[in-house]
Amino acid sequence: MAENPEIDGSSNISEIISDALDSLTEGFALFDNNHRLVDCNQAYKDMSHPLEHLYEPGISREHLIKEEAKLGGYVDAAGREEDWISQHLESGTRFRQDIRMEKVDGSCYLVSTYPTKLGGLVVTCRDVTESNRIEVERRQSDELVRMVLETSASAVLMTRVDDGEIVYRSPAAEAMCGVHNSAVSHFVDPEDRKRYRDAIMQTGSVDDFQARYKRADGEIFIASNAGRLAEYRGEKVIVSNVTDITKQLEADELIRTVLDTSSAIISMVSLDDGRILYRTPAAQKLFGPAKTALESYAEPKERDQFLKQLKSQGQLEGFKVEFINGEGERTPVSLSSRIIEYRDEKVIVTSLIDLTEQLKADAKIRKVLEACPVPVQMTRVESGELLFRSPETEALFGKTTSAKHYYENIDERKAYVQELLQNGWLKDFKARFIGAEGRPFWGAVSARLIEFNGEKVIVSNTRDLTHDLEMEDELSSQRERLFQNEKMSALGELLAGVAHELNNPLSIVVGHSLMLGEEEKEPETARRIAKISSAAERCAKIVKTFLAMARQQPTKMEVTDINAIVSAAADVAGYGAASGSLTIACDLDSKLPNITADGDQITQVIINLLINAEQAISKAKKGDQITVITKFKKSDGLIEIIVMDNGPGVPENIRARIFEPYFTTKDVGEGTGIGLAFCHRIVLSHGGQLSLDNSYLEGCKFVVTLPIGSEQQAQLSSIPEPLTEPKKHKVLVVDDEIGVAELIAEILQKESMDVTMVHSGAEAIRCLRASEYDLMLSDLNMPQMGGRELYDAIEREFPKMLNAIAFISGDTMGSASQKLCRESGCPCLEKPVSPAELRQMVHNMLDKKQDVG
Repeated sequence: MAENPEIDGSSNISEIISDALDSLTEGFALFDNNHRLVDCNQAYKDMSHPLEHLYEPGISREHLIKEEAKLGGYVDAAGREEDWISQHLESGTRFRQDIRMEKVDGSCYLVSTYPTKLGGLVVTCRDVTESNRIEVERRQSDELVRMVLETSASAVLMTRVDDGEIVYRSPAAEAMCGVHNSAVSHFVDPEDRKRYRDAIMQTGSVDDFQARYKRADGEIFIASNAGRLAEYRGEKVIVSNVTDITKQLEADELIRTVLDTSSAIISMVSLDDGRILYRTPAAQKLFGPAKTALESYAEPKERDQFLKQLKSQGQLEGFKVEFINGEGERTPVSLSSRIIEYRDEKVIVTSLIDLTEQLKADAKIRKVLEACPVPVQMTRVESGELLFRSPETEALFGKTTSAKHYYENIDERKAYVQELLQNGWLKDFKARFIGAEGRPFWGAVSARLIEFNGEKVIVSNTRDLTHDLEMEDELSSQRERLFQNEKMSALGELLAGVAHELNNPLSIVVGHSLMLGEEEKEPETARRIAKISSAAERCAKIVKTFLAMARQQPTKMEVTDINAIVSAAADVAGYGAASGSLTIACDLDSKLPNITADGDQITQVIINLLINAEQAISKAKKGDQITVITKFKKSDGLIEIIVMDNGPGVPENIRARIFEPYFTTKDVGEGTGIGLAFCHRIVLSHGGQLSLDNSYLEGCKFVVTLPIGSEQQAQLSSIPEPLTEPKKHKVLVVDDEIGVAELIAEILQKESMDVTMVHSGAEAIRCLRASEYDLMLSDLNMPQMGGRELYDAIEREFPKMLNAIAFISGDTMGSASQKLCRESGCPCLEKPVSPAELRQMVHNMLDKKQDVG
């Protein structure tokens, strides 16, 4: 059976279970045998509002119950919190089902507990607030309906379908039509009742069935029936609402009389087929004898656009279109329309404005403005709708319909309009705009408010400032690049010098401590040696980090546990805290995945950030807490490391410079100004980002983001067993540092090798002339004859030795040294080296030489 790659490993199963629990509508929580929360789904947290933030794995059930009582959220806990807590704690893990829990906000839950075989407890929680509400409403519905009908002014009747016998009538219906046994008696024409019943039986409902009715006093009136077919006590009945529409019809006639004498251009047409139902005389005069709305449009497709917008919005204002008038000529008009219900159908009521004279005046203005060689536009104040734009404006901003689209940030237009309304004019208001090709740019707008067609509009001119700003930016950028290059060059030289000077003494410390650790058998002494060795190796790695940073080469990447790094860094920084009142807390994401990174370099970053925070808090005497948080941003494939404190924070005027090399606010002798620059370079070399959160106002907050690398395990080199060949290999060691040469010789002599030490290139050449050697280990940076000169001399005199040379140096930063290692293909170790690394390299070279031989 093929394995499912999506369900591989306990982490994936855990995610699947968590996802399944979160898909439940019922709240679910699991407590272990110590009554501590193992996990719960989102529904359980939501039902625990406002304490949902407490529901994290590890919290005790007793603590949660006490917090709920303290909050006073439950009805039966009010005034008896201690008894309520005791009652819930004494229940322990006993089985309880559907215990009703009511909250003071009206919500209600059924809570059930189920003991597990391992002594734990499963708690489920179901929200029954809505079902309780529905149940109460159902009980009250019959009484409510009757009470409403009895007090309502509506005339409501319930009648049997077949014979019209009245089952129920409201007081209003009785007052309107009197007391009769059958609804048939209400109709002047009994056939109207049959047609009404048949219409309801066909569709189940009727909304406006008009018929003549008889009042209780015998007077005839026009009624509109709205009826529904319903079930009542096992039989079908008709529930009707009867409305006297006599006065409404009289009002309709009055409105028609008024409109017929009006000069307004108004029409009413059917929404379905466009039939003209009514037009005022002014509309008939303008458009002639057209019978459908479609006949009035110069372009029939424009009616489709009109209907589409009208149906989606329900109403339209100022829809511009061309109609054909009664003389067959095109006439520009503006339509304002509404959709209404009229006599049981949807109709469109439209008011028209003839725009012929207005457009003639607009054409004159447009002709003048279009000849203007600058970006000029005329817009409505509130909506930003463009009434006119010159060709230059269209070239600058594109074919947009609103000036609001010009702005990158709409709030800038609001500020522009507000200032314009206050003063009536504006000059060179600067803002960020969006150009015709979608590019943002800085511009300056000058504007005036004027009256046009009865409304205030804006006439404005916009000037593109891109070229001016580019010139300023370019000059500033050139100055900044020159400044930064000078600092980075100085930083590289400093790093190279520091690393080279430290490498040789560190080689001696590291080498001898590791050798002592291998030889020492007494536990306590071995433990102390191990501490010395560990500290020396960390110093060595820091020096290598300096070199890697200076030469901008890839770091040593391996699978790394970031949580472990953060914990270790916090411990180290905590030992050196300046004040006992300062605490360093860690909030670590337990589901944080491993990443591919250089663990020692990331440790240096975290320690540096922590020490900076400690020093800032100590100096300012403000703050007492540093917190380190790790988060997994699964959607972005990133992890976050947040170092935040409640200290004085970073002053706003220097935030932009804190990552610059040599920039420091510390006193002379306290800071070098390269700490944060190093941290920034380290994080960038890992493909991540180091930033200062400027929005954090309660202290200082740095955020490190790192990408998740490959999950493959790092390949660790094993330390080979000492060679057992009877032959003693001859090795020539060349190093101008006597202590380093002696250390290398001692390590190799313990491998039963015959070692010759010399301290210059010239001495090495003399030894090679006098004797044969299996291997030669040489420093790269030596006075007089360095690594390159020595290699060239060997190439001329002893070409057979070229495959038996290895370089050991603390200065591989220089381009010449790197070029030599690359061209020669010789193995190269950076100082300080450990005995294991040295032995590994030597044995590999000897094995390779033996295979070739």
